[in-house]
This record gives sequence, C-alpha cells and structure tokens, in this order.
Amino acid sequence: MNDLSTATATAVMKQPTRPRAALPALCLTQITSWGIVYYAFPVLNPQITAATGWSPAATTAAFSAALLVSAVAGIRIGRILDARGPRTVMTTGSVIGTVSLVVIATAPNLAVFTAGWLLAGLAMASTFYQPAFAALTRWWAPDHIRALTTVTLAGGLASTVFAPLTAQLAGHFSWRHTYLILAVVLAAVTVPAHFFALRGPWPPAPPPARTGAPATTATITRSRPFILLATALTLSAFAMYAVVITLVPLLLDRGYTATQAAWALGLGGAGQTLGRTLYATLSRRTSPALRATLLISLGGATTAAFALVPGPYPLLAVLAVVAGAVRGNLTLLQATAVTDRWGANRYGRLSGILAAPMTTASALAPFAGTALAVPLGGYPSLFIALTLVSATAALVAWHTTPTDRTT
Repeated sequence: MNDLSTATATAVMKQPTRPRAALPALCLTQITSWGIVYYAFPVLNPQITAATGWSPAATTAAFSAALLVSAVAGIRIGRILDARGPRTVMTTGSVIGTVSLVVIATAPNLAVFTAGWLLAGLAMASTFYQPAFAALTRWWAPDHIRALTTVTLAGGLASTVFAPLTAQLAGHFSWRHTYLILAVVLAAVTVPAHFFALRGPWPPAPPPARTGAPATTATITRSRPFILLATALTLSAFAMYAVVITLVPLLLDRGYTATQAAWALGLGGAGQTLGRTLYATLSRRTSPALRATLLISLGGATTAAFALVPGPYPLLAVLAVVAGAVRGNLTLLQATAVTDRWGANRYGRLSGILAAPMTTASALAPFAGTALAVPLGGYPSLFIALTLVSATAALVAWHTTPTDRTT
C-alpha cells in the first residue's frame, strides 16, 4: 500500500503544473490571431487593390514578406520558448500585431503598407501555432496530442469566423476602417488572454525520448530524416498555402460572388475542425512516415479536384470542407512531427528550425501563386501545378523515419 502511494505521488509530481486557463485561452487567441492577421487579407485584398491602385502582386508580396519575417524570427523565438515559456512572447506578439494592423490600415503608400506587414511577421511568429504548440507540448506532455488537437480544432474556425465577418465589415466600411476595427478586436481579445492565462510555471525540459547517448540539436538537424522531413513539409506547405490564398480569385474567375468565395474559404476552416477530430486515431494506427505520406497525398488530391471541378457551388462547398479536413490534419502532422521522431526534449528549437523553410514556403506561396497564375494559363492550371508539388512532397515524406544515429 505504501509502495502504491509512493508511486502515485511520484507520478503526480512528474506531471507538469498546467495553468488551468491556458488551454481555453489559446483556443480563443488562435481563432482571433489567425482570423485577423492572416485570413482577413485574402478577403480584403481585392478591395485594397481596387481602392489604392496597387497591383495584386505588390500587395501579396507585402503579405508574403510578413511570412518570411515570421520564418526567420521563429528560430530565435523557439529558443526563447524552450528557456522561458510562452507568456511574454505571446503577449508581446499580440501588442505588435495590433500595432502592425494600425500601420497597414493607415498606410499612405505601398512602402508603409509593406512595413506594416513586416511588423506583422513578428506578431505571426510570436502568436500563431508554433509558440502555442511549444507551450502545450511542454505543459501537457505526454498527453500533448489531445491538447494540440483541442487548440487546432478551435484554430480551424479562424477562417470560418473571420472570413465571412471580414467580408461583412468590408461591405459596410472601407478596407482601412475594417482593419482598424479588427485591430481593436485583436487587442481586446489576445493581449489580456495571453498575459493573464499563460502565467503558470514553465516546467524543465523532458529527458530525451530514447535511450542511449542523446543526439545534439545540430546532429538531428543535419541528419537525412530531418532534411527530408523539412523538404516534404516545405513543399506541402507551399502547395497548401498557395491554394488557400488563390482559392478566392479562382472562384471569382469562375463567376461566383465575393461572398460565395469568402464562404468557401470559411467552410475550409470548418473542415479543418472536423478533420482534426480524426488525427488521434490516425496517429495511433499509422507510423509517422506513412501518416505524412497519406495526408500530403490527400492534400494534393483535393487541390486537383479544385482545378477540375468548376461547380456547381454546393459541390465546391463540399470540396472546400474536405480540403479543409485534410489541411487540418496536416497542421497536426506538422505539430507532432518533431515529438513523433525525436521527442519533446528540444521541441522549441527543433520545431523552430523545421518551421523556418515551411514558413518561408508559405511566405512565397501567396506571391508565387498569384504571379504564376497568368503564365500558367489561369488558376485551374496553377492548381494542377500545385498538385504535382504535393505529389513530390508525398514521395519524399515516405523516407523520414529516423535512424538510431539521429535519436
């Protein structure tokens, strides 16, 4: 009996101290941060270019630059998260995000508009999934998949909530006033949530997941499985984000209204939430490499369907939900890729390094997708090209199982 009590007490002591409000707060802030800082742009960009005379390629390049800044900043932020936790990082990121939207909304020219998006890139690196995943992986280990799924279930609603909301605001206000309204919402929701809800003690890093001499961060990141994993996820991210940004213009070119296009984008978010409920089961029944290959292949299949199916709109709406379901699982795949292969010991650093090329691809995708649509002969041809990118990523993903030398 005493041995049982001691074992129970030891197990309890080993559980990290979790701030009770962290999980619901991160659910709320991921919806708000993604919905305002990311998903509002593809809805507002046609109005921005029409009102200012700036070219779609130029405004999309500014948005892409924000994602590039996020990629670079994410490496350093990952190290800070490992050492200090998420509270200061995410609270500061929320403040920066609010300021960046005000700069964007009041920009008198394209240069200031671009500067505002560069500032927004710091906010993305500090408030989007990467810092939230680092917090949940440390606080909720070893049950982190449940916590990650919960937050991404909520985050998947970002486009569902904010794409239609942004379209409604843009129907009554200018794009500048719409962004100012969204900036107020961002500040009111995310700044206090991050500051007050993420106050729990930051637990020490867990030991390496595997026995034997632990590999260093440098050894892991230079290993063949890590490089191939980064390659597969980078190619997949490029295709996925190019589809997200160019879905609205694809539907507009096919004669659908801006509201219908915005709702299709939003339904993709609902699909993400639906799809993420299946990830835990998929994780238990498949190996990391098989799971990556399967999900990336399905992502390519939905992209091909968008290229080949012009309508009717209800069918496209269903396709948007299915594509969103796959995209939602891909997000969880990215969140668990490090822990599935190398454990949680260096999650912040390894995920930051892994995310850098992925976020860079995400940064280039909006600009590249928009720029390539014309020479490729239109958005359907672009989506076929993106399907081939996904197919290549799936082939690479099959070879991402670590060897003993990289564990």
